[in-house]
Amino acid sequence: MTYKVEDLNEDQNFRQILALDYSDIIPFIFKQLKIVTFVTILFWSLCSASLIIALWIRTGIENNLSTLGHSLLGLIIFPLIIIPVHEILHIIPYYLSGARKIRVGMDLKQYLFYVTAHRHVATPIQFIFVALVPFIVISLASVYLIIVLPGPWKWSLASFLFVHTTMCAGDAALLNFYFKNRDKKIYTWDDADEKMAYFYEKTV
Repeated sequence: MTYKVEDLNEDQNFRQILALDYSDIIPFIFKQLKIVTFVTILFWSLCSASLIIALWIRTGIENNLSTLGHSLLGLIIFPLIIIPVHEILHIIPYYLSGARKIRVGMDLKQYLFYVTAHRHVATPIQFIFVALVPFIVISLASVYLIIVLPGPWKWSLASFLFVHTTMCAGDAALLNFYFKNRDKKIYTWDDADEKMAYFYEKTV
């Protein structure tokens, strides 16, 4: 069933459990990632695994000017280039879920980029899908390229994979919030004008 914001605010079967100001997103992320659950264990394991793979590949490559260039590609240039791609991969599932007032924003004080769907109520499945798509698509593409491309490119792409995995910390934190509350059916919507995110539990 499709709900509107008014339904969540006026229906007694919904109870607000969190109102998150965009300016508090980074503290929220750190708080969620400190809580030990299956989601956080998986996230930190993926970060560690991607780092180990990158360092292992690096040990098999000679030090030269080309290696330095590939280090810059993997650690700085590719991560910067991938930011708009990452956000587009959030936009697509949002659009497919019915959202139309989709906005992209950033908070440079928090080094934060985000996609929000103004006053669009997302179901738990929709929200989890939106959160996972960029990580899955970009990670799979990176692993494939690491396998098929030669030498220094393996290093640049492996180091990029590590950096991008850490860049998904915000998505992992939100997924952990849902996992912690997996006994609840949580609906969420954003007020992009006020820069607030609201989470509601459906009590019936």
